[in-house]
Amino acid sequence: MQPKYITSIDRITQIPEEEREKLKQITDKFVFRVNDYYLNLIDWDDPHDPIRKLVIPNENELSEYGRWDASDEDTNYVVPGCQHKYTTTALLICSEVCGAYCRYCFRKRLFRNDVKEAMSDVEPGLQYISEHPEINNVLLTGGDPLILAAKKLDMILGRLREIDHVKIIRIGSKLPVFNPMRIYEDEELLNVIRKYSTPEKRIYIMAHVNHPREITEEARKGFEALHNAGAIVVNQTPVLKGINDDSDVLGELLDKLSWAGVTPYYFFVNRPVRGNEDFVLTLEEVYHLVEEAKAKTSGLGKRVRLSMSHTSGKIEILAIEKGKAYLKFHQARDGNYGDFMILDCPKDAAWFDDLPGNEKYWKQPEKKVEEVVSVNQMSDIPKRRTRRVRV
Repeated sequence: MQPKYITSIDRITQIPEEEREKLKQITDKFVFRVNDYYLNLIDWDDPHDPIRKLVIPNENELSEYGRWDASDEDTNYVVPGCQHKYTTTALLICSEVCGAYCRYCFRKRLFRNDVKEAMSDVEPGLQYISEHPEINNVLLTGGDPLILAAKKLDMILGRLREIDHVKIIRIGSKLPVFNPMRIYEDEELLNVIRKYSTPEKRIYIMAHVNHPREITEEARKGFEALHNAGAIVVNQTPVLKGINDDSDVLGELLDKLSWAGVTPYYFFVNRPVRGNEDFVLTLEEVYHLVEEAKAKTSGLGKRVRLSMSHTSGKIEILAIEKGKAYLKFHQARDGNYGDFMILDCPKDAAWFDDLPGNEKYWKQPEKKVEEVVSVNQMSDIPKRRTRRVRV
């Protein structure tokens, strides 16, 4: 049975009325969307419950910490709705809606009424991808592409499969743990995945599992349905203060993912997005949490990489020891893949920009597409972070 969705904070009666009134200033500005299945995972007797923090607004979302587009995604657009940052990879932002709205979301800007960035018309992006043979993999993102009607997803996947140089299609989604019934009860959706995920060209589901409590019997049933449809399921999550900032929790997450046949893919440093201050850890804290967690799991769990999705590329954190950060470009906008960096790492550093000397390794890119409504055109957005993390 499909869960019932809730878009009004007033319907969450487990939250005291006085607190709900305060939270309305958040939900008036940003989308609020949960469902009764996911709400049942919350321990309402625990004010610090991690699942609650993932989806229930917090007052610090209105703080001035950070900036909306922390990785300068607006500079990656080549046509409306399509980003091309790395040579072989294109992002097709094909959904304006999320099944879940996670409060830490690095694309929080998409869920403001004054921004139009996701495109219902994917034609410009599909055309661009077809004309660029260097693109061999495409990530469908948004929003959440798995919330699209099966017919719409069929059209997008079918068009991509007609492009011979596109070998891998990835779909980023929270639905495998937020609404797994949408997956295992929707045979039409599974048939679409089955149709286009072949032994020669697989479809990858990039799941967003943040906490081991999200891996329920229903979620495992959803993973199994995806596997049976021929999809490969992997997982990526930021390490978030108050949610999974415990090495036992992260170790359990790595174990449960591996047991369910879901590859641990990335642990991310949380981006310094506007309003995300409650979730931010220092780089040193994140590194040691991840290393402690990896020590508690098998080699399958140890496959995970710790990375920052920075403007300049995906920067892998190899080690942080004795005041130094040891890093390399795992992906790079400017082609400097694998470049190794040793930088001073102040105790309060929480992002690549906080490391003295980082500017030697990258330059601020220029925006490519004027037609896209740029988040950096908004009057309330500073171009750089306005302050560091309070530790």
